[in-house]
Amino acid sequence: MAPSLLAARIPKIHLHCHLEGTLRGATFVEFADKHGVALRYRPSPALRMAEERPSPALQMTEVYSFDGLGEFLYLFAAVSRSLREPQDYARLAREFVEDALRENVIYGELFVSPSVWTFFNPELNVREVMEAIVGELRAAQPDATFRLLTDLTRNFGVESAMAGANAAAAMTDLDVIGIGLGGDEARFPAALYAEAFAFARAAGLHCVAHAGESGSPQSVRDAVEQLGAQRIGHGIAALLDPGVVDLLARKRVPLEICPTSNRLTGAQLPEHPQPYADLDRLGCIVTIDADDPAIFETTIGAEYALVEHSMGSAALERFVRNAIEASFASPGEKAALAAQVDRALAELRAESRS
Repeated sequence: MAPSLLAARIPKIHLHCHLEGTLRGATFVEFADKHGVALRYRPSPALRMAEERPSPALQMTEVYSFDGLGEFLYLFAAVSRSLREPQDYARLAREFVEDALRENVIYGELFVSPSVWTFFNPELNVREVMEAIVGELRAAQPDATFRLLTDLTRNFGVESAMAGANAAAAMTDLDVIGIGLGGDEARFPAALYAEAFAFARAAGLHCVAHAGESGSPQSVRDAVEQLGAQRIGHGIAALLDPGVVDLLARKRVPLEICPTSNRLTGAQLPEHPQPYADLDRLGCIVTIDADDPAIFETTIGAEYALVEHSMGSAALERFVRNAIEASFASPGEKAALAAQVDRALAELRAESRS
C-alpha cells in the first residue's frame, strides 16, 4: 500500500482524546464572543492583562497558538471557560461527531473534565451538560460508539478527586465508564488519589491516568502500582527508566501515545524522537491518538499517517488492533471492531491488486 493510504482508510479508535480539546477554533472564538470571555487565560490577577478579547485576526491564525505544556494548559483552560451552557457542550459534541465520522472513527472513549467546567462556572449543572453531550454522541450510532471517562484534576486536590469519582459512579447511565487523572504530576503525585481510584474500582469503573507526560518515570510507576491504572496516557518518561518500561511490558499496561501533542508540549524526549517506535520495540502495548486535536491542529488521521510514514503499514495496523484490545469495549464489541478493520484491509488489498 502507498504511504498514508492505510492511515486514510483504516477504521480509527480514540482512546486518548479530550472532548473539550476538539472544539473548532472558529467555534471557540464564537463562544468566547458570545459569553464575553478572553481567548487566553491567566490564573493570576497580575497576569490577566495578557488576556485577549476575541478578534477576527485570531480566528484562523493564532487562536490556538502556544509554546510548551504550561501555555497549552492555560489555553485548554480558556477553551473550557468559553463553554458556559449545556447547548455549548451539545454543539461541541455534535461538531466532534461530524469530524470523527469524517475521519472514519468507529469507537472512542473520550475524556471530559467536569471539575474544570465547574471551576469556571460553579452554577453549571453537570448532569444536564452530560445529557447534552451524550445525546449528540449517541447520534453517531451505528457508525460509531463513544463512551466517556471523567478526568479528575490533580491540581484541585484530594476532596475534589473523591467528589469527581462519586459523580462518575452516579453517571454510568450517561455512558460514563471510568475515570482518568490529569494535571501537574510533579506537585500532585499519584499517591494522593489512591482512595479516589479505589472507590472508582469498587464502583465498577475503569481507571486510567495521565503519567510520564511532564513527570518522571516514577510518576508512571506510581500510576500503575498505586492507582491501578489500566492504561497510561502518554507515559513518555518511562523511557528514562528501563525498570518502568519493563513494568509496563510485563503487566501489559497499554500506552496512549499522541505524537504531535508530545512534540508540541515538550513531553517528547530529545533522545527518543519517535517514542511510540521505541516503546513498541521494547515490548510495550502502544496505541496512537490525537489528544486535543483542534488545539494541536491535527487529526487522528494525521497522527496515523505520521506513524505509517515513519514505521510502515504493519506497525500502524498493529497499533490500531492494540487500541481495540486496550479499549473497555465488551468482547463482542471488540470482535465487531476487529472485523471492521479486517474488511477495510481486505478492500485495500483488493484495490492494490487490481
